[in-house]
Amino acid sequence: MLIELQINNELWEMEIEPGTILIDLLRESGFASVKDGCREGECGACTVHVNGKPMNSCLLLAAQVDGCVVTTVEGLGNPDFPHVLQEAFVECGAVQCGFCIPGKIMSAKALLDKNPDPSDAEIKQGLSGNLCRCTGYVKQVEAVKLAASRLRKAGLKKGRKQ
Repeated sequence: MLIELQINNELWEMEIEPGTILIDLLRESGFASVKDGCREGECGACTVHVNGKPMNSCLLLAAQVDGCVVTTVEGLGNPDFPHVLQEAFVECGAVQCGFCIPGKIMSAKALLDKNPDPSDAEIKQGLSGNLCRCTGYVKQVEAVKLAASRLRKAGLKKGRKQ
């Protein structure tokens, strides 16, 4: 079966087996940030955006994303040009082993896209589908708040120029 999708702003045409799961397709295509955790949609380590919405890639068949836009954390930023959320997670010490972080950042991005000034409770709710077994959640909430603040300030500066 041939599918076509956009991954991180690049068009991909891929031949897949009908039962191929999106996480397997992404990892086999080199997107190592998509972590293979529980394969039951419980841990959130495999979270990606599909057409702008956060989804567990372990619960989607690759055929379901035919014609869709898929974004992984690699699509947000890289070590040379990190996204504000990636910077904030590092600066706040919200990263320990790093396994859950790509999924958390994708969930946080979805939250900030909808709500640029979330409360602590809203951040906790926004990250609730992503489990972390080593860092804890306090620093991650601080990181999302820092990123939100920086994004709001950048938006204000952009608004003043226009």
